[in-house]
Amino acid sequence: MLEKGREILSQQSFSLLLGTKLEAFEARSAELSLEIRDDLKQNNGFAHGGVVSYLADNCITFAGASVLGSCVTSEYKVNYVRPAIGDKLIARSTVLYSGKRQATCECKVYAQADGEEKLVAVSLGTISRIAAS
Repeated sequence: MLEKGREILSQQSFSLLLGTKLEAFEARSAELSLEIRDDLKQNNGFAHGGVVSYLADNCITFAGASVLGSCVTSEYKVNYVRPAIGDKLIARSTVLYSGKRQATCECKVYAQADGEEKLVAVSLGTISRIAAS
């Protein structure tokens, strides 16, 4: 399942631009990571909120896809709990509930510095299966 997920990630040009890596992908969960580069930081020196939000969105969609197949984010929210200061962002998502057409997923995003992880954001989203055309 991980290799299929990595193939899908490799088709996402924005994810490639940011340097996102799919670290884990299995039934009901996913993990993405992203190195925090200078060009991804805002003026105070930590990862831009848009980068953190993107990572949460993409991670919840991967978790949703593990149970729904081809899907998109219908909606999501993100709560930032502290500045994303560190060398790497790590997003871990799980499916809280899934039906035939939708899944509700949560994601926690951590900033890693010197091997220690600190929670920087929490996200909740609804993922919808794309109907076959």
